[in-house]
Amino acid sequence: MSGHGHQLTEDEAAALFEPPSWDERYSGPEKVWSGNPNPQLVAEVAGLAPGTALDVGCGEGGDVIWLARQGWTVTGADFSANGLARAARHAEQAGVADRVDWWQVDARTFAAGGRSYDLVTSHYLHPPDGAIVEVVGRLAEAVAPGGHLLVVGHEPSAHFTHLTESHRRAMFLAEQMLPGLPEDFEALVVEQRPRTVVRDGAPVDIGDSVLLARRGAA
Repeated sequence: MSGHGHQLTEDEAAALFEPPSWDERYSGPEKVWSGNPNPQLVAEVAGLAPGTALDVGCGEGGDVIWLARQGWTVTGADFSANGLARAARHAEQAGVADRVDWWQVDARTFAAGGRSYDLVTSHYLHPPDGAIVEVVGRLAEAVAPGGHLLVVGHEPSAHFTHLTESHRRAMFLAEQMLPGLPEDFEALVVEQRPRTVVRDGAPVDIGDSVLLARRGAA
């Protein structure tokens, strides 16, 4: 949801929350994202001992590839089949295909199903109507005892002028994610972190909402 373009209509905005829109977006020849890892992932995970990781909303796989290069065994999950196909190609090109696998799933209906990971991470996933709280709860179910959950999103900002009101309502502050944490989780980081990005050749100040939590040991 961080892309820049024309002013969206509400119908166009609603479509962006669904898989077909992202399959179309990932169908062209050009990369949608930079391929670089998200900065808060690097900041919070670089000091953790590698284990198993799940990246939900992995898109073209930039974070998956970075995690694999750090020694993690990674599952990249996304609701876009085209996004996952691109991510798999990028992982092959990066030489880490043997450390990753892929899972087509919608975060809004995601269920761990007995799977568990030492790290569950999701970046800039913005479900509509305040559903990030439910999504955080779903992601938390997949965290192994003693493991970590890292969820990062855009904070509400007037700089996202091309987005509709429904998209701006889908953004959130870090503290708004806390009700989604189960009782056996300890919140380690609940922060708003400013950063500067370049849009249309000009620097723009935005903010990340960062939640890092650890599940208690069994």
